[in-house]
Amino acid sequence: MPRAGVPDDPHDVLDMVFARPQEALKAARAMLETGRGPYDHSIARQAIGILRRDFGDLEAAIGELRQAVRLARRAGSPDREADVLATLGVALVQHGRTRAGLATLDQAAALSGGTTRARVLFRRAGARWILGWHREALDDLRSAAPALRRAGDTVWAARALTLRGHAQLALGSVQAADADFRTAQGMFATTRQEHDSVVAVQNRGVAAFVAGDLPTALDLLEEADQGFRKLGTPMLDLVADRCAVLLAAGLSREALEQADGGLRLLDRLRGQATRRAELLLLAARAALLAADPGTAGRRAAEARALFAGQRRDWWAEHARLILVQAELARGPATPRLLADARRLAGRLTRLGSPEVWQAHLLAGRTALALGQAAAAERHLSAAARVRHRGPATSRAGGWLAEALRADAAGQPRRLLHACRSGLALIEEHRLTFGSSELRALVTAQGVELARLALRHLHAAGRTRELLAWTERWRATALAVPPVRPPDDPELQAQLAALRRLDQLLGRARSDGAASAATLERDRARLESRVRATTLRVRGTGAGEARGPGCGQILDALGPGGRLAELVVIDGTLHALLCAGGRVRTYEIGPAAAAVAEMEYARSRLRRLAYDRDPPRDELAALGGRLEEALLGPVARLLGDGPCVVVPPSVLHATPWGLLPSLRRTAFSVAPSAAAWLRARAAAPPSGGVVLVRGPEVPNAPAELHAIANLYGHPGEPAPAGPPTGGGLPEGIAAPAGGGLPDGTTPYSGGLAPGGRFPGAAGRPGPATDGAGQDGAGGGAPEGTVRVLGGGGATAGAVLEAIDGCALAHVAAHGTFRADSPLFSSLYLDDGPLTVYDLERLRRAPYRLVLSSCDSGQMAPVGADELIGPATALLHLGTAGIVASVVPVNDETAVPVMVRLHAGLRRGLSLAEALRDARGDDVSFIAIGAG
Repeated sequence: MPRAGVPDDPHDVLDMVFARPQEALKAARAMLETGRGPYDHSIARQAIGILRRDFGDLEAAIGELRQAVRLARRAGSPDREADVLATLGVALVQHGRTRAGLATLDQAAALSGGTTRARVLFRRAGARWILGWHREALDDLRSAAPALRRAGDTVWAARALTLRGHAQLALGSVQAADADFRTAQGMFATTRQEHDSVVAVQNRGVAAFVAGDLPTALDLLEEADQGFRKLGTPMLDLVADRCAVLLAAGLSREALEQADGGLRLLDRLRGQATRRAELLLLAARAALLAADPGTAGRRAAEARALFAGQRRDWWAEHARLILVQAELARGPATPRLLADARRLAGRLTRLGSPEVWQAHLLAGRTALALGQAAAAERHLSAAARVRHRGPATSRAGGWLAEALRADAAGQPRRLLHACRSGLALIEEHRLTFGSSELRALVTAQGVELARLALRHLHAAGRTRELLAWTERWRATALAVPPVRPPDDPELQAQLAALRRLDQLLGRARSDGAASAATLERDRARLESRVRATTLRVRGTGAGEARGPGCGQILDALGPGGRLAELVVIDGTLHALLCAGGRVRTYEIGPAAAAVAEMEYARSRLRRLAYDRDPPRDELAALGGRLEEALLGPVARLLGDGPCVVVPPSVLHATPWGLLPSLRRTAFSVAPSAAAWLRARAAAPPSGGVVLVRGPEVPNAPAELHAIANLYGHPGEPAPAGPPTGGGLPEGIAAPAGGGLPDGTTPYSGGLAPGGRFPGAAGRPGPATDGAGQDGAGGGAPEGTVRVLGGGGATAGAVLEAIDGCALAHVAAHGTFRADSPLFSSLYLDDGPLTVYDLERLRRAPYRLVLSSCDSGQMAPVGADELIGPATALLHLGTAGIVASVVPVNDETAVPVMVRLHAGLRRGLSLAEALRDARGDDVSFIAIGAG
């Protein structure tokens, strides 16, 4: 580079545009400041125009490029003029001025020859690809790519291969596209084209996405994003690619937010109209999948209008597809909708769209709703062809079409085969994910298949098969072997930084500091980075058998046990009661009414949580109404024996202890019967007891002191007196010597066969007090009681202590995050311990007691999945959890907790101990089988 930053060969500036964009801009401006002639100034204006076109203001870009054309003509160089005209033509197409852009590109092709003509044809192919003219784009590339390779033009030949990959991808040739992207990446690696090299990574991510490999796609797109940030070249099409991947992962709300953010950025930059239309289409698809057909219709209509004005028929028809899908989602099927869907299927077929099956499925559904059996069969048959090719999710869509055909034809065996095959594909797809969130979310793609099977089996009265199919698609994410997040120092540093930020934010809020808003934004950004890291974790590819058989469930219950599995079929709640070697079905009532009663009961309990003497009549009335809506006739059949309730995910937050039939019953709640069986079979460890006290919990010292004494450990210093208004129950406050009520003896460590605490023998082993410790060392050895508090209950110390312990009790404030359940947390001395932290455990505690508010809350997602702290721990091997699903009165909870541990010391199960400890409390439930 000579004086003033101007290269010896002015053409080097154009080579630098995608290699080192910032350097290219400086060099182009330096060239304009020199006294060079029109030829060199034409190159400089063209370079600035390309930078404006791809990274900024499109209007400004067109102005620069028009000047470059005029300068090229003054220089008398047809090749120079043709090259700039080709750049201008692409910019005009991207601006939505399609006719003018294509005419300019044709003019450039007529004016050029040799290598310049090959470059022009490449850019015309790019414009045709933007317009959705994929076959025409391939025609231009068949001439351009070989010519560029023969000329030894590595950079442009690699770009031509990249574009050919995109055209093949649009036509459904994923393997050929990926091969082109890989070849292009290798070619760019031999050059200094840094930006193009990063684009090649992005393109491989797109190919991985289309192939259905979402973890790889997320990895590659993240790598590309980091590369673009380093180069200072923001890429709006990367936003679009990420949106598409988020949609495929079931993260429709996040995809909609990203698309809207991209649209806002595009407006600020006055960027490409073509890109705006594409982002609108993605936003429409995201809104449709997020069950917001109104927003979907509006975005799709705007996108279609833009595509039509840009003469982009391929894109316009895909926007029309969203429009018709949104219209059907908003209201009943009509003959006009059927006609629109038919025409759409024909147009997408002619355009060679790989999404044509969706139009046929749409037409088939509409015809079924209108009673037009022949038309439905024709379209569903066409949609069903995709079940044998393409990504797993598309093939599952083909099996859905086949299931609808079989259902319409009254062929139950064929229907169940189609449903089984489609669900198997989604299960296969799910196994590629290591993220528990994605494993749960992706099940939503199988909702309709599961509903078709359940509806048929219920109508046929096949009760045992109905139970098996309910189990097949309930809490299935828990059946996948857990994948620990990588031992990534950066991830661990991010989680630690989140804890520090949360503490700073809490102080700023309490002080009314202006910094609170900034800290909120910083926390949101950091949470986004943590989540992005965990979403990219790959699955093991291994799963368990698909649900237990009825025989397994009935055998495990024994002669006196009951299991009530609740299932929603066509909006009606049913109960499958397993007892006495039989499975019987009972109709309860409208599922919406049950959800409404649950929400009403929860809202009343929130108000009554801090009433020291809640009105018993009101509680009884609430419980009676709730029981009628949730259990109906089954309530009187549960008996006095042990009972397991398996609700659908939308009813899991029910305060089950409020129901009269369960108040004096040893019952537990489980996400599925399979999860209950796995928890029941969990092997008890030899570890000891860990007691954790979080900060600012007034009654925690009394609670932990009394519990520690039960296990023969003095624990923390006893509080000066009983907590105000909530003393310990008579006979429970242990004497100084650590004696126990009712003649029981101190805990001697370990677990008895069957997972129950022994009721006899020996003094406790050596105890440790974790207060002030840094958490170094191994888990608590057999026979120990470890107490963490007073500054020592840090995330690291708590995770180390509870890893594989026999029993953990945590008295700490909890927060349930409905917006992002895996950020639900327990507040420790150094900040929140989130579900992301818990997922790093090698083995979860065998039993866990959480005495904080809402600690048993989980969020319903996917088909019938739950995510939250309890499911994370059950997945990692916890046998049983006692937690609350409504706010807890901290004072009155203390005696409940102490009675609970006294029951465990007597050898009771968690459900039995909670039954005896509950008294008037309705906050806590036992989850699992511990």
